[in-house]
Amino acid sequence: MKVMQVWRRWWREWSLDRGRLGLALAALLLAIGFLQPRLPWKRSLFEHVVVIDITQSMNVQDELLDGKPVSRLAFAKQALHLALQDLPCGSKLGWAIFTEYRSYLLFAPVEVCANRAELRASLAAIDGRMAWSGNSEVAKGLHSSIVVAKALPGTPSLVFVTDGHESPPLNARHRPAFDDKPGEVAGVIVGVGQARPSPIPKLDPLGRPLGFWGADEVAQVDPRSQGRGASVGQELMVDEGGVADAAGLGATPGSEHLSGLREPYLRLLAQENGFAFHKLRSAAALSKALRDQALSRPVRVSGDARVLLAALAFGLLLVPYLTALWAARRSRRLAAAAGG
Repeated sequence: MKVMQVWRRWWREWSLDRGRLGLALAALLLAIGFLQPRLPWKRSLFEHVVVIDITQSMNVQDELLDGKPVSRLAFAKQALHLALQDLPCGSKLGWAIFTEYRSYLLFAPVEVCANRAELRASLAAIDGRMAWSGNSEVAKGLHSSIVVAKALPGTPSLVFVTDGHESPPLNARHRPAFDDKPGEVAGVIVGVGQARPSPIPKLDPLGRPLGFWGADEVAQVDPRSQGRGASVGQELMVDEGGVADAAGLGATPGSEHLSGLREPYLRLLAQENGFAFHKLRSAAALSKALRDQALSRPVRVSGDARVLLAALAFGLLLVPYLTALWAARRSRRLAAAAGG
């Protein structure tokens, strides 16, 4: 009983002195801060595999950087370079390349803030010299990218950067059919280039210019129409699977040596796979597209609680002074009212 009486008397004395109580609580919060506590919460983060088309049509110089013509590939890389800094820390990103009919993962997604220098250095090294074939079968490349994303832990979202130029061209009844289910992988197709067709540069294996591709050097008609097989054996085509014919593939027989952005075709591919479509015009717009909530995922993270504890302690130290200031102002108002 005597202990309880002492405790009650002590608590009553401290309660009467709010200043000392606030000071004690502030000291307690600061002491807890030395333990470096962590607070868990959920945060929207991003995990992308960015697949970059490195086929020859991406060398067409129909984009501008600082007022100077640059290739589609250079324009896309610069936009990705700048957009990278806007992804929140904790997000992950990896690079992949597309050429022929396959996409090849360069490295799996890594945390963006701790590896920003490495991500930018590896991005700068990506160019057309890494291509192993002159073909550009975009639909198959997109399917290959989806397969890559599904095989990675956590199934990252897919960012597929391309101009949509199929080479050899496609026929609406002779386009490959896949068993991909829309929504299995979240993603966005980023279209690069101008709609107006331009000549495709011809480069040697070291990337040195050799002029432009001529009409007689490029396939102008799809292989199936000429009785030739596809690039993949026993490949299922839409006319064999009963799928409705597709329009807007962008094929231009007789002018396939020229290349423009095949936007309607890319929008079709995006719709079929449950993806968004983004027409690349600036790094800021691309950054926003990469941070779209449709591509985000809630992740449980833990953060440093010391700043919060310090702010609470500072607030407790200010309470007596703010209380005294409020009381003084209230007394002056009452005195003024009484004198009036």
